[in-house]
Amino acid sequence: MHTYRSATFLVKAPFILAFLFVVNLLTSPGHWWVQWPALGLGIAWVFALFRVIRAVAVAGGLAALAALLLRRR
Repeated sequence: MHTYRSATFLVKAPFILAFLFVVNLLTSPGHWWVQWPALGLGIAWVFALFRVIRAVAVAGGLAALAALLLRRR
């Protein structure tokens, strides 16, 4: 479940950041407050990416192990 939420966050976060960027442009173009949400979202995005990569690596390893065991029979 956490991996699915992390994978969806990898897609949603850039759209959230783009929306905040547009809001920043429209409300206060001289002051770039969007950099702080971008920093937080970027850190969360990297952690989500690592979680998804780890899940894919584990699933790939299990599939390779199953293929190896089935080949030996």
